Amino acid sequence: MQWHHNIVRLMGKPIGISFTNGQGTSGILCGISGGKLQVIEYLYQSQFALKQYDIYSIQDIHPFPNCH
Repeated sequence: MQWHHNIVRLMGKPIGISFTNGQGTSGILCGISGGKLQVIEYLYQSQFALKQYDIYSIQDIHPFPNCH
């Protein structure tokens, strides 16, 4: 879990998450607590959800690239 080293600098920023099962998601990293990663994700229209993911289900985390 090498992504642990970057978690502090990614707080409050948009990230992409790849899971060990091959799926992925994206959102804004809100925190990490109790072995869970907390991410705000867009649902639809003006609705967002705070979701929690078990840190052991995460393979890697990447920051969104700059627009250039």
